[in-house]
Amino acid sequence: MATALETMTQPALAVRVSKRRNPKHIVGYAVLAIGGVVMIAPFLFMLSTSFNADARNSIPFPPQLWPAHPSTDAYDYTVRSLDIWRLYGNTLLVATVDIVLSVGAAFLSGYALSKIRPPGSRIFLAVLLATMMIPGEATLIPNFLTFSRLHLLDTYWPLWLPSMAYPFGTFLVKQYLDALPTEMREAARVDGAGDWRILRSVYLPLCKGLAATLVILQFLANWNSYLWPLIVINSPEKYTIQLGIASFASTTGAQSYSSPSINMAATVLSLIPVLAVYLIFQRHIIQNVANASIKG
Repeated sequence: MATALETMTQPALAVRVSKRRNPKHIVGYAVLAIGGVVMIAPFLFMLSTSFNADARNSIPFPPQLWPAHPSTDAYDYTVRSLDIWRLYGNTLLVATVDIVLSVGAAFLSGYALSKIRPPGSRIFLAVLLATMMIPGEATLIPNFLTFSRLHLLDTYWPLWLPSMAYPFGTFLVKQYLDALPTEMREAARVDGAGDWRILRSVYLPLCKGLAATLVILQFLANWNSYLWPLIVINSPEKYTIQLGIASFASTTGAQSYSSPSINMAATVLSLIPVLAVYLIFQRHIIQNVANASIKG
C-alpha cells in the first residue's frame, strides 16, 4: 500500500519541483526584482540624503545609500520653517471636497449610463471618453478665464468645481455596474423605489471596493497636484502641500542655509500621507481597476 501511494505521489511531486525550478520563473523573478530595485532606488536616495549631514551644501559623490554621518537637523529645520500642519490641513480639505464631488458625480453618471440608458447615452459616453485625450494644459487658459470672470480666483472653488467632470470615474463605474444584474433595478422599481434609492441601497453596497479605489485615486491626484493650484491660488495661507514645498524650496534656495538635505526632508514629509494611503489600500486599486478592465 505504501509503495503504491508513493508511486502515485511521485509524479505530482515531480511536477511541483519542476514548476519551482522552471528557468522561466527564475528569469521572471529576477527581472521583477531588478525592476523593483530601479523603482525604489530614487526614493531610498532621497531618504538617505534627507538624513545625511554631509549633504548640507551639496550631495556627496559617489551617492550614499546609507549616510556616513546620520542627522535629523534637516527635519528639525524643515518642521520649524515650514508650517507643515497647515499645508496638510489645506490639502486634506481640498482633497476631501474634491473626492465627494468627483466620486459622487461618477456614480450618478455611471449609474445613468449603465442602468437607465437614456437616448444618446452611447454618444455621450464616447464624447466623455474623448475628453480624456485632451491634455490638461490645453484647458488651463479657458478655465482660468472662466474662474477669473466668476471672481473665484484665490479660492478653492477652481480646484473643486472641475472635479465634477470625472470621465475616468464615470467609465469605471459604468463598467462595474454593467456586470451587475439589471433585474435588481427592475425588482426595486416594482417595489416603488426610485433610481436614487436604488443606487444608494441596492448597487452602492456592492461597489464598496470600487468606491475605495476611486477615493484613493482622487486622493493621490489631489495630493500631488501642482500646476493648476499654482495658477489659481495666490495667498500663502491657502497653499496646498505641493505649493508649500515649492515655495519653501525657492525660499531656502535664496538663503545661505540652502541644502539638498533640507529640500529632501521637505519632500519626504510631503510624501508620508500618500505612502501611507497607498500601502494600506493598494490592493483595492490593483484589483478593482483590473476587474473593471476585464469586465469591459
